[in-house]
Amino acid sequence: MPKLILSRFLQGLLTLFVLVTLTFFLVHAMPGSPYTEEKALPEHILAEKKKAMGLDKPLPVQYAIYISNLVFKQDLGPMIKKEGVQVSEIIAESFPVSLALGLASMGIALLVGIPAGVIAAVRKNTPVDFSCLAFAMVGICLPSFVIGPLLAVGAGLYFQSLNVAGWSSPTDWILPAFTLGMINAAYLARLSRGGMLDVLNQDYIRTAKAKGVPGSRIIIRHALKGGLIPAVAFIGPAFAGMISGSFVIETIFQIPGMGQHFVNAATDREFFLIQGLVLFYGFLIVAANLLADLAQIALNPRMR
Repeated sequence: MPKLILSRFLQGLLTLFVLVTLTFFLVHAMPGSPYTEEKALPEHILAEKKKAMGLDKPLPVQYAIYISNLVFKQDLGPMIKKEGVQVSEIIAESFPVSLALGLASMGIALLVGIPAGVIAAVRKNTPVDFSCLAFAMVGICLPSFVIGPLLAVGAGLYFQSLNVAGWSSPTDWILPAFTLGMINAAYLARLSRGGMLDVLNQDYIRTAKAKGVPGSRIIIRHALKGGLIPAVAFIGPAFAGMISGSFVIETIFQIPGMGQHFVNAATDREFFLIQGLVLFYGFLIVAANLLADLAQIALNPRMR
């Protein structure tokens, strides 16, 4: 097991290095400039601005400086259009909001998706199973930009105590967390059902049934560990995606999280902000996958 963990850790570091490198050169290959405005800047002012940000140097030199600052100083760089503001400050300000939204959404996804998948597997080919499958299919097919506005309109008409926009009180978390959580609950339901059906058809489950072991004990003590492995593998990257990739949800419900900065940075050609956000998101994905691997090792004796 230690070798597996070390291997995953080294793979994660290599992934982050490749991600940083590709992002750096792709960002600088984008058309346009962060200093492109309606009124063109004089050449000498433009040259001074680029020199202050180190953008006047050759691209390989810029890359070497960026990697050096990242590794030895943990410096993600400055904002180009907001003088005196660091990229790390933007992430530190918006990450707690996205984290709270992600935790609430993941809680809803786990509480709804996994029980629905387990019940559907236990009640295979019954109306309960078909209902759970229908719920999962609807959640997978309907995108967040459809579910979000429908919930906002419905809440605004029938539940006026709920705010449909903003992030000022815990009640403001309900609609965006429910929207994001139910979408991921649909995937968890499908994965949990498939994993449970595979385990319930194993010989050791049939043997337990033949010995007269109660059905609830078979499910809880023997089937859940193996049946939830596909769902556990999905939870890691899904949680990272909830934290950093919920731009649509944040836009619909006016949430000041990280998602808005992804699009704004690309629009404004904020090179350092794009690189910092992609690196931070990549770190979340790698960390979440590592935790998911550890959870799978704990659930699956064969991996140990």
